Amino acid sequence: MDYNVTPLAASGSAEGGIVPFLIGIIVVGGLIFAVSWGRRQRSKQPPPPRPEEQPRLPESGPVGEVRERREPDEVSRGDRMSPHDLGGGTSHRAPEQGSPTWDRNSGSGSGFGSGGPGPT
Repeated sequence: MDYNVTPLAASGSAEGGIVPFLIGIIVVGGLIFAVSWGRRQRSKQPPPPRPEEQPRLPESGPVGEVRERREPDEVSRGDRMSPHDLGGGTSHRAPEQGSPTWDRNSGSGSGFGSGGPGPT
């Protein structure tokens, strides 16, 4: 009885090895096609800029950072507003440009994620 099981097992393993091999051939062929198509697309693009075409610092040196305080526009506290009701991001320069002062007793002065203990 064992003679009938052996030929069936052998034929099943041969088919089980051919299907993954064919799938592997298809995948490799797809990868080769993708690489060749990508190289053709890359050759159509302009070359990267040469070193003399790269941006340079101005003769006067790097541009300095400008720090200024801006005053927000007033928003009414009555009705609920939608984003289109707020208008543009127009703000104007604060008349006094000193650093903001924080009142330690008001519960403000520590930013979220700043690592500080906050008001204690």
